[in-house]
Amino acid sequence: MFINKIDKKDQRAEEVVDECFDLFVDLGATDEQLDFPIVYGVARDGQATVDMDNPSENLDPLFDVLLNHVESYPDLSEEPLQLQVSTLGYDDYLGRLGTGRVTRGIIEAGKTYKVSKRDGSVVPVKVVKLFVNEGLGKVEKTEAYAGDIVTFSGVPHISIGETVCSSFHVVAMEMIDIEKPTLAMNFLVNDSPFVGRSGHLVTTRQIRARLHKELETNVGLEVGELDGIEGYKVSGRGELHLSILLENMRREGFELGVSKPEVLFQTDEDGKKLEPFEKVIVSCPDAYAGAVISALNVKKGLMNFMSTENGFTKLEYLVPTRGLIGYRSEFINSTRGQGTLEKSFDSYQEHAGEIEDRRNGVFIAKEKGKTMAYSLFHLSERARMIVAPAVEVYAGQLIALNSRANDLVVNPCKNKNLTNVRSSGTDEAVKLLEPIKFTLEEALEFISHDELVEITPDAIRLRKKILDEKDRKRFNKELNWT
Repeated sequence: MFINKIDKKDQRAEEVVDECFDLFVDLGATDEQLDFPIVYGVARDGQATVDMDNPSENLDPLFDVLLNHVESYPDLSEEPLQLQVSTLGYDDYLGRLGTGRVTRGIIEAGKTYKVSKRDGSVVPVKVVKLFVNEGLGKVEKTEAYAGDIVTFSGVPHISIGETVCSSFHVVAMEMIDIEKPTLAMNFLVNDSPFVGRSGHLVTTRQIRARLHKELETNVGLEVGELDGIEGYKVSGRGELHLSILLENMRREGFELGVSKPEVLFQTDEDGKKLEPFEKVIVSCPDAYAGAVISALNVKKGLMNFMSTENGFTKLEYLVPTRGLIGYRSEFINSTRGQGTLEKSFDSYQEHAGEIEDRRNGVFIAKEKGKTMAYSLFHLSERARMIVAPAVEVYAGQLIALNSRANDLVVNPCKNKNLTNVRSSGTDEAVKLLEPIKFTLEEALEFISHDELVEITPDAIRLRKKILDEKDRKRFNKELNWT
């Protein structure tokens, strides 16, 4: 353990060591792991020491500790090559890149090897270029040895988990499992009245090219075309996986509309419907634990663990992914922002049945224009605004969260009628609450099945799929008839 910044007047190195020791104990560390070496230092000045009373002028004490406690890697450079790909990259000039650690042997640029594929086949390949990490960058090399982490090009169909071996000695390493997608979203061409205002990549062709480029390195992603709609169905491992892709795309200048995440179901050998479940870890004040437990039970969650310590309750649940879509905002409200919620995919289990959706309705803009503080003030009596005054909106855009379950079409652009008549109290200043600002992930969780998130480089807007009010009513009537 390296304790930095011991030169500060308010340093508390010994307390930090005790806190780290307690953390290791809580994590179940063994006696051998608890007997860790401690080095103190000032990284900025390149100083390290094992005794704070005897400072050093260099980093030699740190290197001595590393040499004494880290086992040396055996030199396996004389053995046949074995390298398992753990990460993929992409270069516009070199194509797909494979990255992995050379387990044994030597890999050389320009030489032919064999790759053990995921399907069990063995194919010959030629490594064109070879790179190793030096500092924060990559340096091209002609060869690399056992223990080196290398990046190579020339193998266009390489994938994670596949093993590069010598041509005369093919021994595949245990394959790395790649999790299947659990959620899907529709990436649609942006057809709002504000299209092209901030982004320059808005066409189907540009979106398709970007998604296909992402497939070169993002092996957990699946992309399929939608029938009759300009867009693509993109499947990934949870909301975070897909929201990272969307955030990267908007920073690159893309504009697109995204639908509500949908769970991908599976069927087992007996024909039973399976759905993804997530492991949820919650920590919140004791006063709010009851509300969280009640909500997760409604979401068909199953409690695995519960403990209370120092006024905080820790809960572990197994909850269907369907039930967690849109729950984060409800969780923040029920815990007054004092709770933390972490979730990760656990497994596919039998379908949990219907899950109640309690989301309130929304206010929908009636016409295109600029929002007025006068209108928003009167609308805020029955709703919580998600747009600020003097912001341009269009017909069909969501502007507020209704306090009731139904959707209402309102006019946020209406201003106060001006007359020559004056009376006390008519010209009082309008005071508005701060509007809700959705992050990308929060917006994806919030929207309903008939709504979209409009994503642009400078804005995230919520809207109805069908912008025109008459067309929307007609569609809903036809849907009810069927």
